[in-house]
Amino acid sequence: MTVLFSRRAEIAIKAVLYLTTQEKEQCVDVRVIAKELQVPKMFAAKILQELVYKNIVNSKKGKNGGFFLPVKNQKITLLQIVEAIDGLGIFNQCIFGFPNCSDEHPCPVHSKWGTIRKDIYQMLNELSINDLKEETRNKLKSLKMI
Repeated sequence: MTVLFSRRAEIAIKAVLYLTTQEKEQCVDVRVIAKELQVPKMFAAKILQELVYKNIVNSKKGKNGGFFLPVKNQKITLLQIVEAIDGLGIFNQCIFGFPNCSDEHPCPVHSKWGTIRKDIYQMLNELSINDLKEETRNKLKSLKMI
């Protein structure tokens, strides 16, 4: 699990990355996605439904149904996925959770965290799913060979 994001956001990113490696708008059953991500099917289903609701992925019902990433969403950023699941609170809050931490009343790591937080925000906002498509595909292949 990551330090910054919830387990749900982590799985959402992985699910969208997995869907981007599939053929154009190919539906993938939730059982396949859950197995690939090594999470319970119901957990994956809830996260994917939330991503459908937020218009990040689409779903199709029926025998050949499942979830897919629309072509128009290939340029969606990692930040948009995080925002859909966790919101952007992490980028506005004290890393230690001090409620009154601010520029006027900083915690011990306020200035350092502010710099790191800004860099992370910028990286997530600049990286699209499409940017990571080939690297993700290669990683999936190498993991299956182990």
